[in-house]
Amino acid sequence: MTLRHMKIFVVVCKEKSITLAARKLYISQPAVSNAIKELENFYGTPLFDRISKKIYLTVAGDKLYPYALHIVSLFEESETSLKNADASGQLKIGSSLTIGTHLMPDYIREFTSRCPLVKAFVTIDSSDIIEQMVLNNELDFALIEGLVHSQHIVSEDFIHDELVVICDVTNPLLKKEIIIPEDIANLNFLMREKNSGTRELADSVLNLHNISITPLWESSSSEAIIRGVSKGIGISILPFQIVQDYIEKGIVAQLFVDGLSFPRQYHVIYHKNKFLTPALLEFMKICHTFAPISI
Repeated sequence: MTLRHMKIFVVVCKEKSITLAARKLYISQPAVSNAIKELENFYGTPLFDRISKKIYLTVAGDKLYPYALHIVSLFEESETSLKNADASGQLKIGSSLTIGTHLMPDYIREFTSRCPLVKAFVTIDSSDIIEQMVLNNELDFALIEGLVHSQHIVSEDFIHDELVVICDVTNPLLKKEIIIPEDIANLNFLMREKNSGTRELADSVLNLHNISITPLWESSSSEAIIRGVSKGIGISILPFQIVQDYIEKGIVAQLFVDGLSFPRQYHVIYHKNKFLTPALLEFMKICHTFAPISI
């Protein structure tokens, strides 16, 4: 079993096809098939099921994939590091939407001032997609709002935040002295999309109070949701960092619901097999110690 076997295995997993893997690797299809067969003989177990001319990872193959991916990644990183010791490096950073909007610009500016020779590439998407990109080694590390769902990922807290309930400024509930969870149970909700960190936390807290909602709106755009709330279409639950300016400007209002609390932590995540370069460690240090202007 060699590094070549691992590289071929990784590409076959990504392409889900022997033929497509052969094209991408610029080698023959029989060469790819033989490499996979040699791997299967080495481990003494099938790594793929072949069904109706398609291939699917077996349990063993699925277990091997993250190790193979990071074995190949470490080798490529060592090559880049040693061959380009005096050249500028790069970081591939992921971010969920709230962090990408409100924290990442300040982090990037601070990182650039500390490490001017390192180019930072940023991908901003929902937490579940970002987590999958970290698992696939498409990102070196990421900053997300939600909890991780994979045992292969290391997660470290770095900033406290909370979600708040918002409504339009003419909502009758604002005149109530005490608002209880039952007061909002049957209202229209405008919510972030499923699998976002914000939505997961909001749903879990509401469920603890026996409130199950079917949102009137679902959107990955917090701005669209806030605008909808401001027009009286419904209420929402969003990060305070996002809605703070809108509340202060009187565009929307915060509903203080007795007994409802949505505290959470933002997380730095990376694959447990990831080699933490000096640049990566410096960026993580910034996350833990630097206070962005946006906060």
